[in-house]
Amino acid sequence: MTGTARVTERAPAHAEAGPRGASHPRQEGPVDLRLVGPALAAWGTAAVTLPAPTAVAWAVAVAGLVTALALLRARGSPRTPDHVATGPGPAVRWAGAPGRRPGAPATQLGQLSTESAPVAAWSPWSSSAPSAPSAASSPSSPSATRPGPRVTVAAVLLCAAGAAASAGLHGAQLRSGPVPALADREATVTAEVLLTSDPRLARPRVTGNRSVPPTVLVDAEIRRLDGPSGQAAALHTPVLLLADPGEARARWLALLPSTRLTVTGRLAPARSGGDRFAAVLRSRGGRAPRVVAGPDRAQRTAGRLRAGLREATDGLAPDARALLPGLVVGDTSRITPELDHVFQETDLAHVLAVSGSNLTILLALLLGPPGTAQRAERRGLAPRLGLTLRSTAVLGGALTLGFVVVCRPDPSVLRAAACGAVVLLALATGRRRAMVPALAAAVLLLVLYDPWLARSPGFLLSVLATGSLLLLAPRWSEALRRRGVPSRLAEALGAAAAAQAVCAPVVVVFSGRVSLVAVPCNLLTEFAIAPATVLGFATLLTAPFAIPVARLLARCAGWPAGWVVDVARAGAGLPGAGVDWPEGWGGAALLAAVTLAVLPMARRLPGRPLLWAGCGLLLVLAVLRPPQVTRLVTGWPPPHWRMVVCDVGQGDALVLNAGAGAAVVVDAGPEPEPVDRCLRTLGVRRIPLVVLTHFHADHVAGLPGVLRGRAVGEIAVTGLPDPVDQAAFVHRTAARAAIPVTQALAGQERHTGRLRWRVVWPAAAPHPSAADSGALTPNDASVTLLVRTAGLRLLLLGDLEPPAQRALAASPLLAGPGGVDVLKVAHHGSPHQDTGLMRRLTPRLALISCGRDNSYGHPAPSTVAALRARGALVLRTDRDGALAVVGDKGGLRAATAGPG
Repeated sequence: MTGTARVTERAPAHAEAGPRGASHPRQEGPVDLRLVGPALAAWGTAAVTLPAPTAVAWAVAVAGLVTALALLRARGSPRTPDHVATGPGPAVRWAGAPGRRPGAPATQLGQLSTESAPVAAWSPWSSSAPSAPSAASSPSSPSATRPGPRVTVAAVLLCAAGAAASAGLHGAQLRSGPVPALADREATVTAEVLLTSDPRLARPRVTGNRSVPPTVLVDAEIRRLDGPSGQAAALHTPVLLLADPGEARARWLALLPSTRLTVTGRLAPARSGGDRFAAVLRSRGGRAPRVVAGPDRAQRTAGRLRAGLREATDGLAPDARALLPGLVVGDTSRITPELDHVFQETDLAHVLAVSGSNLTILLALLLGPPGTAQRAERRGLAPRLGLTLRSTAVLGGALTLGFVVVCRPDPSVLRAAACGAVVLLALATGRRRAMVPALAAAVLLLVLYDPWLARSPGFLLSVLATGSLLLLAPRWSEALRRRGVPSRLAEALGAAAAAQAVCAPVVVVFSGRVSLVAVPCNLLTEFAIAPATVLGFATLLTAPFAIPVARLLARCAGWPAGWVVDVARAGAGLPGAGVDWPEGWGGAALLAAVTLAVLPMARRLPGRPLLWAGCGLLLVLAVLRPPQVTRLVTGWPPPHWRMVVCDVGQGDALVLNAGAGAAVVVDAGPEPEPVDRCLRTLGVRRIPLVVLTHFHADHVAGLPGVLRGRAVGEIAVTGLPDPVDQAAFVHRTAARAAIPVTQALAGQERHTGRLRWRVVWPAAAPHPSAADSGALTPNDASVTLLVRTAGLRLLLLGDLEPPAQRALAASPLLAGPGGVDVLKVAHHGSPHQDTGLMRRLTPRLALISCGRDNSYGHPAPSTVAALRARGALVLRTDRDGALAVVGDKGGLRAATAGPG
């Protein structure tokens, strides 16, 4: 027939695939971003409406729903003539009888004609009524299947309305029932609670001179409540359960999710209106948990697997033993605060929190490596086992479900599981997989299911990291390859740089610090994480059945895991591993602006070798921070410093210069990070001696920071082990680092290089006036040093109180010509000072270590006035920052770093 042509039927893109999938599925079109807008709308709406009153959330939901329906109704639905075929294919006119339904057998409808027709195909996704064909609306154009603006806006509004409704329901759950009112009154109640997470330990903290034991934290739901008036209620109210376990700590930490407990304790309000808990329930201290019902079968199985992994790793080196359970299933019970710090400092914290990368590694074994995503069904174990696409999807789904149960539903795990489920669904239907729509769908579904994820920093970082790997990393890697970088290195470097550039502004919001070693540390650990994860999961699955085999697998996994820790320690030990940055969203915006400004410059570097070398040299200098270079830029540390009083808050940490890269450290402050930062700034790498004047936490709790990455020869302590728990902490820390602990005795004289010192207190036989009770208190047992360096006499009084100060004033060990040049004022400048000792010492320079806005009123105005009245220059860390003694006998001066 003239002007017509017979059209052969086209099979779907995946029809040629065998039961195991196509070898080379067809690549189709650009990245599909249609779900990104609705996902972001749902995310933002949930984050904003969760802390708002329930009425506000419902008002937003109704407004969004009504507006969306109005847009869809206004859009209209023009009727398509029966004889015009609709859909994304070419517009065709049926040559058979009009009125015939498209899709009927060809014998009934006749032949297909492709001749030009005045009526164009119209799709329900189009934004206008049918019109004449044009280049802009041709079937091959993306706009032919792209939804119009009204449909897009309506989809965004519908998702926002759904998120607002979900947020309203979750918010109402928190604010309803008797728990919020009882929490406002801080009432004591007896409740039956259902645990919804694993118990975890809060970070230890220092309060005053004591270290508060870590509290056990558990997410839970109150199912039954007996209030103070005897009323009982059946509830589903989420609370945060706090327990001060005492000797029952091991029993609390052994509890599993889904366990039911009976708890008697005091309710208190949650921290903020945006918290996912209706209240905080603090159990009465020291009591073991009272179990009403054990965990369900799934959690018992997961608990046995996790316990088997811990048992199999018991024989590994301490670092690998701590890391491997965290790397595999997120079990961080063995991660010490010091180890956690080095991972935070190098931006490797994602290794400790099991995340989507773990699931990616497992699915890669089944489906194939992510780099061949379009051909994944032809790679991996699935085709080798003869599995069909649908069987592979079912197996992958079971693997994903087991992964969530064993690893617990943390934000990053849920995100990875949801994204994996969408991908597996695409695999099961034989469609081309698109990871960006999968990620957007995962975000949308998760936020609608659990709107609290919209306010989770971990969820935000997880989505940003995944999005950067999908959108930025391929482009950056390709740009590096075009400039001659080897393919594998370009891929790894592009992925690490993209994740760092996108996630760093969010990290700054909470940490106030930017890591300069994050990219190289992530590159150096990338090749070790996959084998450690795979071997770790093999250990997990083998341990319940064959513990000897599991121990062998754990030993193999311990090698790459140990490498990861070694890289983290090395990176965190560099003086310039991180730089301080303004906290909050303002600091995040500033860092994002700096990143956007630097990126265009970085694109030009490969073509300019001199500029590349210069930038590399600057980065190396910023990371290594040689004291000479740092001094030129910041003026700190000053040249020829003799002693530095570190700014560690409400505590003491002093550093005595013992030569190039060496120092004697007196006390360690209340936290590891400030003293570690101070020592790195001073370039201290070797410490012949650490002196801990007494065992109060504001002097010893920072000891791990002193030992971090440094060669320490000995720790000298006072002879009074009080408080006992903090003395035990010092001995445990020293034993872990294989450092001997000795007792500092009055009369001991020692030296290293040109630095000499004498222990002048406590006396072997306490003076009768040293304490009213005849026995030394911890403060009066402070080790006191008389130091000589460069002709200067420095007296370091620790926390001596007036009784011990009076006894010291009469001690022959303090005898010498005149007074002292420098005095470290006792007990942070408290008002309890002996005026007789001040008159005898007559210091030229008085240094006070105290915290800003401390609750003790340190330093006391009377103490500062008394020192100044005797001609002393008084400096204090709360106003002046770190303090340095500079010069010699004839040219004594002080330098300050300024408040941090």
